[in-house]
Amino acid sequence: MSASISNPIEEAEQDTLRIDRLLVYLRFARTRSAARAMIEGRALRRNRKHVQRVSENVAIGDVLTLMVGKEVHVVELVSLPERRASSAEAKCHYRELDH
Repeated sequence: MSASISNPIEEAEQDTLRIDRLLVYLRFARTRSAARAMIEGRALRRNRKHVQRVSENVAIGDVLTLMVGKEVHVVELVSLPERRASSAEAKCHYRELDH
């Protein structure tokens, strides 16, 4: 009679992802160092607020506004990737809102 007790902290961690990893997984940054530079350069907002820390977590439904080169991208997260994949697969995890 072993009841499965879920840990709310573990569930919350599964539903979020560090923003520096997300930028790499979605191919907006090549490395986590590049993602850090983007965040420190204030080129990234999450839900209209500047991201302050690279360790900030994002969740499904969050809207990111970011500068990549000279282009501004506004995207909504529809799912969280588990790893870096092809650009076509990465695009399945968000939808563009600025077009």
